[in-house]
Amino acid sequence: MVKAVTGVVPLVDYKLLLTFAGGEFRVFDVAPYLSKGVFRALREKPLFDAVRISFDTIAWPNGADFCPEVLYLKSQPVAPDEVRRLRMGATCDTAEARS
Repeated sequence: MVKAVTGVVPLVDYKLLLTFAGGEFRVFDVAPYLSKGVFRALREKPLFDAVRISFDTIAWPNGADFCPEVLYLKSQPVAPDEVRRLRMGATCDTAEARS
């Protein structure tokens, strides 16, 4: 069963701190996709940082998105005590998870 993404925080180095249904935290690295198609535009940090929750996954204003299965399978788990540290290094003015 696919877990829905319930929160997203853009981090440095084109990574995302994701919260999945049930409260699980994972980090997804977008960098490997930045040379492909619609993802090229995300190299612009203001656009990358504009990531939002869209239904059960994430999306950007330019239409780029990932399915929740890819986000989950290609991300790394994060211990709850590391979440605060990651949020402190987030790229945006606010590091609150967007939902």
